[in-house]
Amino acid sequence: MDIIETLKSIWEPVRAVFGTFRFTDFLDICLVAFVIYGAIKLVRDTRSIQLVKGFIILGIIYSIISLLNMQASIYLFSRLFSNIILVLIVLFQPEIRHAVEAMGRRRFKTIGGLMTRSEQLKINEKTNYCIGEVCKACAEMSDRKIGALIVFERETLLGEIIATGTKIDAEISEELVENIFFPKASLHDGALVIRENRAYAAGCILPLTKNHSGISSELGTRHRAAIGASELGDVFVVVVSEETGYISTALKGNLRRNISDGELREELIDLLIPKEIKSDSAFSRFKKVFEGRKEHEEKNQ
Repeated sequence: MDIIETLKSIWEPVRAVFGTFRFTDFLDICLVAFVIYGAIKLVRDTRSIQLVKGFIILGIIYSIISLLNMQASIYLFSRLFSNIILVLIVLFQPEIRHAVEAMGRRRFKTIGGLMTRSEQLKINEKTNYCIGEVCKACAEMSDRKIGALIVFERETLLGEIIATGTKIDAEISEELVENIFFPKASLHDGALVIRENRAYAAGCILPLTKNHSGISSELGTRHRAAIGASELGDVFVVVVSEETGYISTALKGNLRRNISDGELREELIDLLIPKEIKSDSAFSRFKKVFEGRKEHEEKNQ
């Protein structure tokens, strides 16, 4: 009998809560959870996480001085926390701006879903060809120790960066890429932006990364610019060092150094070609033909 009464006493508050629970309450909970998840994702693995740790420490200190009833300190901290929203906006302004810009620039993936299978295959065959030409150019420039900086635009649009360079909008080729980065060429100092498998603009200026912690001091401006550009969103950047000839890639602020042109090609395929297309038999046949053509060219050389 006591057990039944206990269960009833537990069930009554639960029933009262769910009795007034509405669908809008469910949406409200989902929205709050999404905002919290987005905030955690925004500050994770960035300098902002240090600010979050600092606020946690301040909260612990405030709890301690409240328990000890330290009036002067309580007044000081209460004034700080009373304007916490404004303080957070000021401190996290770069991250908030970046998140809002990313939302505004993001393309609708549903557009790709409206394409027929054959249209998707044609686009991805062009993507595979573009990847092959870029990889061959990077391998050649790596052997000759010619510096290069190549940016692949994905869902994050790079209009501001493109505006700093010279628009060329040409079909991509190994010879074009090598000519752009030829040491005496007028556009070799900037970055080449590839949009929709075309060399869209060259001589573009990229922002340097502001995250100096964890970056090797031996890295020059070209690598720091690559990391800075990759922090703008889902931008993928390829770097060829003119000092060492190493090929490196940058994605989401992380630099992968000293990779082969084969590894570069695999990384580009994973990022730029949808998985369902890569498994398609038609794409597989095209890939085999392309690789066979490449082997034939190497034998002739």
